[in-house]
Amino acid sequence: MFKKVLIVDDHASINNDVFEMLSQEGITQIDKALYCDEAYLKVKKAIREEAPYDLIVTDLYFKKDHREREIASGKALVSKLRSEFADLSIIVYSQDDHFQTVRFLINECGANAFVCKSRESDKELPRALEKVFSGEEYLSKQIERALVERHDNEISEYDLHLMELISEGVSQSNISKQFRQSNIYPNSISSIEKRLNLLKDQFLAKNTTHLVSILKDHKLI
Repeated sequence: MFKKVLIVDDHASINNDVFEMLSQEGITQIDKALYCDEAYLKVKKAIREEAPYDLIVTDLYFKKDHREREIASGKALVSKLRSEFADLSIIVYSQDDHFQTVRFLINECGANAFVCKSRESDKELPRALEKVFSGEEYLSKQIERALVERHDNEISEYDLHLMELISEGVSQSNISKQFRQSNIYPNSISSIEKRLNLLKDQFLAKNTTHLVSILKDHKLI
């Protein structure tokens, strides 16, 4: 079983609940982080000290406060950790049960499991630990069809990534630079503008701000 785990959630009560669940599974080295940036630094520090974490359990959504953030969401944290630390196991623990979110976290970001916060969490998180430790993926029951089913109001992973950045206030020119650096296509400013216009038409949005609002209402971002 995992020996050293980091819990990342901005609600202290959730941190404590997950701590108790992990403790009951015999895990004794458990740390907590309230911010994604803090979690990332803890992971790097642990590696430098030759005492790396085996597993990260992270939420997806973190409320903005007075503190400056470079990594603003659990999605961004999972992507960054996976790109830099290929062997690190990652379990997403979130209330979000939308299939597209699950697909994005598993297929694009590289999470190993997605456990929904629910009345069954005390049973499902231990199952996820066992599966991930054995090298398998795990999805909660209510989202286990996420990797095979799609719905009409869903948008592509490219569009989802684009709109995540737009919602965070990243300019189109900077998005273009990021996409080029990450070899994401299309990545020209004109193609990004064209894609945004198509999404506005698809969701009957008056402008980009309205589009972001609609997608948030649909819980697509």
